[in-house]
Amino acid sequence: MHEGFEEYVRARGDSLRRLAYLICGDRHLGEDLLQEVLVKAYRRWPRIEAEQPDGYIRTALVRTHVSWLRRRSSGERPGTVPDGAVPGDFTEGQALRDEIWSRLGGLTRTQRAVMVLRFYEDLDDHSIAEILRCSPSTVRVHAARALARLRAGLQTATSEGAKP
Repeated sequence: MHEGFEEYVRARGDSLRRLAYLICGDRHLGEDLLQEVLVKAYRRWPRIEAEQPDGYIRTALVRTHVSWLRRRSSGERPGTVPDGAVPGDFTEGQALRDEIWSRLGGLTRTQRAVMVLRFYEDLDDHSIAEILRCSPSTVRVHAARALARLRAGLQTATSEGAKP
């Protein structure tokens, strides 16, 4: 029915899936989020296509994620460096990556959305504010609090790891 929709999803699907993954922090939840947004977009495609599809889908992903009431069924996340890891070792890099994902998971949904939109999508405060329906100063507050929370968590983890 909407050939333009199918072409759009074929062309932008991987990028949208990555964005949804970064927003959710979980591949499967990201796929669920993207699917939910694409179903809604399909129904309105003629109007969306005439406007700016990327902006519409990006906004829908963030707003849908922020409004989701369901939570992960499992809160387990690896977050420490395995015993016996050698500096520069592959396991150390993986442990650091897991630690960062764990810290991102500790942010509020809005803070995480701000971080992803700012650092992954490279959007300015005004654009993020439009997506989240808030003021640019509110975006800056969310970003500052998220960065402070991430820094504090990493400093705690680093100082705990340095103790004998």
